[in-house]
Amino acid sequence: MLVSKSKIRILDFDIENRPLSYWYKGEPTSEITAIATCWVDDLSTLKATVLGRETLEEILVDFVKLYNEADMVTGHYIIRHDLPTINGALLELGMPQLGPKLVSDTKMHMHKKAGIPATQEYLSEIFNISAPKVGMTQNKWRKANRLTPEGLALTEKRATGDVVQHMLLRNRMLEMKLLAPAKMWRP
Repeated sequence: MLVSKSKIRILDFDIENRPLSYWYKGEPTSEITAIATCWVDDLSTLKATVLGRETLEEILVDFVKLYNEADMVTGHYIIRHDLPTINGALLELGMPQLGPKLVSDTKMHMHKKAGIPATQEYLSEIFNISAPKVGMTQNKWRKANRLTPEGLALTEKRATGDVVQHMLLRNRMLEMKLLAPAKMWRP
């Protein structure tokens, strides 16, 4: 079991999303296909809500409830990807936006460095994190993005695997004093 280093409630999360339509210069818009969550002090709370099993609205309602209960959220690149993507989905469905929240982002709050990747997968490998990244080939992504039964299982495995790996990575980065203090995220 992972143990929280503080008494605040910290929600670790990750989203998966798929391209939806072309926008400008060939850039696609996206749609959330899964949100995996876990309270950092209780691995038994690990879960994923997956499009195709639940509606996007159900996925968002579930996440927003947990987000609102959290004192802080954490993930990898959530400031520039996950949180804005969730707010975009909430906007499209006419739901209230996420409010300000204390955030610990293992990519954006990592101490400055150069010459090496900052992906969760790379950092986990160099820090000898025991939980591997769940790889997805192009064929697997196609199945996932088409919401096939096999694809839904792959999406769930990918999202929950990312959360487990991230919790271990963040703990290691905190031990090594590689993360700046959490900062307030404002939409």
